[in-house]
Amino acid sequence: MNNLENRKITVIALFVVISLIFIARLFFIQVIDDSYTSSADNQALRYVTQYPARGIIYDRHGKILVQNQAAFDLMIVPRQVEGLDTAAFCELLNITEEEFEIRVEKARNYSSYRASIFQKQLTGADYARVAENLYRFNGFYGQKRTLRIYPDSVAAHVLGYIGEVNSRDIERDTVYKSGDFIGISGLEKQYENVLRGERGREVLMVDVHNTVQGKYQDGALDVAAVSGVNLVSTLDLELQKYGEQLMRFKKGSIVAIEPSSGEVLCLVSSPNYDPNLLVGVKRAANYQLLAQNDSLDPLFNRALMAKYPPGSIFKIIQALIGLQDGVITENTGLACNKALVGCHNHPAATTLREAIQMSCNPYFHQVFKRLINKGYSSNYFEDSALGLDEWHEKVSKFGLGQRLAIDLPSLKSGSIPNVELYDRIYGKRRWAISTIYSVSIGQGEVEVVPLQMANLAATVANRGFYIDPHLVKEIDAEHDSIIHYQANNTGIESKYFEPIVDAMQAVVDKPGGTARKARIDSIVVCGKTGTAENPHGEDHSVFVAFAPRENPQIAIAVYVENAGFGGTWAAPIASLMIEKYISGTIGDTLKEQRILDANLLFEPIEN
Repeated sequence: MNNLENRKITVIALFVVISLIFIARLFFIQVIDDSYTSSADNQALRYVTQYPARGIIYDRHGKILVQNQAAFDLMIVPRQVEGLDTAAFCELLNITEEEFEIRVEKARNYSSYRASIFQKQLTGADYARVAENLYRFNGFYGQKRTLRIYPDSVAAHVLGYIGEVNSRDIERDTVYKSGDFIGISGLEKQYENVLRGERGREVLMVDVHNTVQGKYQDGALDVAAVSGVNLVSTLDLELQKYGEQLMRFKKGSIVAIEPSSGEVLCLVSSPNYDPNLLVGVKRAANYQLLAQNDSLDPLFNRALMAKYPPGSIFKIIQALIGLQDGVITENTGLACNKALVGCHNHPAATTLREAIQMSCNPYFHQVFKRLINKGYSSNYFEDSALGLDEWHEKVSKFGLGQRLAIDLPSLKSGSIPNVELYDRIYGKRRWAISTIYSVSIGQGEVEVVPLQMANLAATVANRGFYIDPHLVKEIDAEHDSIIHYQANNTGIESKYFEPIVDAMQAVVDKPGGTARKARIDSIVVCGKTGTAENPHGEDHSVFVAFAPRENPQIAIAVYVENAGFGGTWAAPIASLMIEKYISGTIGDTLKEQRILDANLLFEPIEN
């Protein structure tokens, strides 16, 4: 009997202890610790990401190149979607019920409790229509974000575009989360860390009807978003627009630089595209059209990535190195011996100025030979190698054969041939000037990108140096954070540039000059034409110039693919750009109309 009583007392005592434990725990949870209350409330809380506005990009005069406009993502919390009128919801969003099911299943696979994107990037107008009906559809709400907009629809290759992050982006930089956007190309990519800003968060209370009741804990858990920093670019919006108009229905590029600062005034690649096409829900479809279905490849940035032989423009560099090395003087005359290399008919060049003005090929063949064969070795082949090594080093100081330090991704370096290249092609020390003579006139293995040619024009305008070309002059203009860029010296004394500048002025001004169509009555233009050989079709029309001669304000390079002689198309385009920038108006409207009307993509070339 005593044992039975003892067991009874033990069981009762056990139940009392367990009951006391439960009562104490409930008291602690409900009265002392509110974390469980918060956890329960979590089912009625909405965590809304506050996406920062990306920094605005301005032109050099404060005009907006790219800004933001309001957009909304329609979010879904799958476990809250119940009693939904699917047909009415699909009609509201203009999607099929099959598409609805696919999206809901994708959201469930991500999380039934956490919000994910159901419909991306609704415009403000579209979202307003949807928002007034959302009270009827549990589990859905709108989340504000911004889209990029390009008011003038220009400079697509400079500004670039943004897109949604992928797994590699998130892995590379943990600041990003799924649904964030990142710069994919252009300045958007180059200055991503500056432009993107910092994401914030808002915690809201919602009722059973998915209606916001207010901030949770009066916003104590909210984190404010920080907008991205604004950029002031070097571009001149009006010049950029004009350049794109002139290059319509043409394939090629225009690059213009302010010589004294290295600031890129315009960078045109043609054919181009409207940057607004790569914004919003249609971005992916439009990208496919531009990238795969357009044979003209408008996404390709010819100004930075297209490699061409420079043609006769390269003679400027040969002349300058020849003067510096003492193998010629400004009064050196050389015969136009067509047995050395082909040339057009012109009087014999009795001076260096005349050789540049008339663009004499045999003259520069002989200059190049003097630069390469200096008698460093009694072995002819070894002497050529030693001379080419020295020549290559001097040419490289003009920014050729290397990637210029511009603040844009995807720039190509071009190519200046060296000893290693020719040893690989012909065998070690089995080549000489007779093998590589085409290099003397900017053909053969010499390749440049248009930016490098504009930079060459700026170098001559500066009489021997260039500032790293760049597209951003200020970051966060409110704090006057001006960026300083490096000056690069060519090693050519400034006195040797004067005969070159004289000749470049004669190319434009004097009868017999190859760029008479670049003349401007009120502005002294100094330029050099080139006709870059194209083994696949019509040659490319090339022209570089700067103006005015004294205190130059603009240096420019124009490439028009498959357009023939440099003086026919590239030179007049450059002159129009120069006049537009310096004067603001165009005097020769017939010249302008000829360029604007020309369709060099589909019409026969006129020379």
